[in-house]
Amino acid sequence: MESHEMLPVKTAQVNIEDEKGHYATQYPGHRTDETRNTSTRVRVRTLGRSHDGTLTPSQRLFSFAQIFFFALSYMSSWEAIASNIAFFFWNGGPRALSFGYFIVITGVMCQVASMAEMASVQPIAGAQYHWTHYLAPPAHRRFITWMQGWITWFSWISLLAGVANIAALMIQALVIASYPTYVPHGWHVTLIIYALLIVQGLMNQFAFWTIPWIEMLSGLLHIIMWIVFVSVLVTLAPRHSADFVFLEKSALSGWTNEYVSFNLGMLTATWGFVGFDGAVHMSEEVRKARHAVPRAMFWSIVMNGALAYGMVLVILFCAGNVEDLLSSGYPLLLICINATQSVKAGSAMVGLSMIVTLACVLGSIASASRLTWAWSRDGALPSYFAKIDPKHRIPVRSVWLPVFIVMLLALLNIGSSIAFNVIVALSTLGLYQSYMMAIACMLWARWDKRVEPSGWSLGRFGVYINIFAVVYSMYIMVFLCFPSFLPVTAAGMNYALPINAFVQLVALALWFFWAKNNWKGLNKTVIDAVVADSDRNTKD
Repeated sequence: MESHEMLPVKTAQVNIEDEKGHYATQYPGHRTDETRNTSTRVRVRTLGRSHDGTLTPSQRLFSFAQIFFFALSYMSSWEAIASNIAFFFWNGGPRALSFGYFIVITGVMCQVASMAEMASVQPIAGAQYHWTHYLAPPAHRRFITWMQGWITWFSWISLLAGVANIAALMIQALVIASYPTYVPHGWHVTLIIYALLIVQGLMNQFAFWTIPWIEMLSGLLHIIMWIVFVSVLVTLAPRHSADFVFLEKSALSGWTNEYVSFNLGMLTATWGFVGFDGAVHMSEEVRKARHAVPRAMFWSIVMNGALAYGMVLVILFCAGNVEDLLSSGYPLLLICINATQSVKAGSAMVGLSMIVTLACVLGSIASASRLTWAWSRDGALPSYFAKIDPKHRIPVRSVWLPVFIVMLLALLNIGSSIAFNVIVALSTLGLYQSYMMAIACMLWARWDKRVEPSGWSLGRFGVYINIFAVVYSMYIMVFLCFPSFLPVTAAGMNYALPINAFVQLVALALWFFWAKNNWKGLNKTVIDAVVADSDRNTKD
């Protein structure tokens, strides 16, 4: 009978085949001299069924510092919030962000603390859907895992599309500021997205060993640019009063209900803290992952939370004329130009911060590819994408599948940006749903007394932290479905809910027509092997 407890796992015996066809019987996590530096292929037999695929890339390239900076720069919270400052002026005003921020950061801290506890038990690329599988009620485990896996995967495809689109729009905004005669078109954004995805996809394939260092440098730049922005704006920009920052409210979007308007404005902070599970999807390439990954997740949110609120206050005090900001294509750039009284200096500030956004695209491809690889390894996506390239020792096919899908979606920008934004709308709502499902299953397991202490244990406070995380997630999900402007038009419609519903209908259809009778669920032996290897402190 398959164990349903989320406990430290037993090691599973597996057969390792090297490139020369030689086999060595060993336990996961132990590597003989003959197999230490070879690309491995694992043939696992469990519960009467055969799985022929790659267990793990066998390269734990990320140290704790590198995965911490990966998480820190990937979130790039202050940049994300500063880039969306126009939104809270339309909804709720400065008050919604200066006070609503504390609701968001408290909820996010509970989310990440809950998921860090799960990551300390199973630091594995599938993350949410793996944890859901071991924590969900046994009678419904396969179905809930199936739905969780598809929701998480589609959300990450949407997130990659959104991050690439933001980077492309930043580049276009800098071009517009430097060349006023330039006329932007949707197909320009598509071509920029193509260039970003192809270059960074190639980096993920041929130079993946550089990514831990690139993300580490990006994390340092993330901190340095925060210091630069704060210093320049505080020193040079005109100031608003404290009353404006903490008491000013607005409902320019058409939402006259203050409660709704406040909560919509608060979403600006929410967007700065979505996707923190990216570090977990890289965990099979992190040294001492059981220790490093949960700490990187949690402390990167703590640091980003502090940096982001500092930037929120600086931006609010130094925002300048609100009408000018709302009519600007990229308000942060206008604030920098007004503060420095120089287009070149303002563009340089935004351009340097854009490097962090480019690193975010690089990290998004890496995380989405590992999730794709894991979901393929577990039989939901075709096994073709589960193979590890023996030369580069990474899942090359899983790198290019998300890239190819986003490139197809980017074609929608040629006709209208509305259609592309429809797809991007899924990311935050879908990821919040995936977090909520995993944490709710953790609550169920606590109630059923199936949760054992781990290296990152919430102890007796765990149930309260989990409850707040679930309630917060559900609360935010409600407002993520609201349209931003009234009256609602095709361009202003919020498509997050219908797209999320469409994804779930597709997953349900696949379940009833195929998976219910054919999908055997996750491979426990492979999971045991990966988890047993997660304490390894060597690269190979």
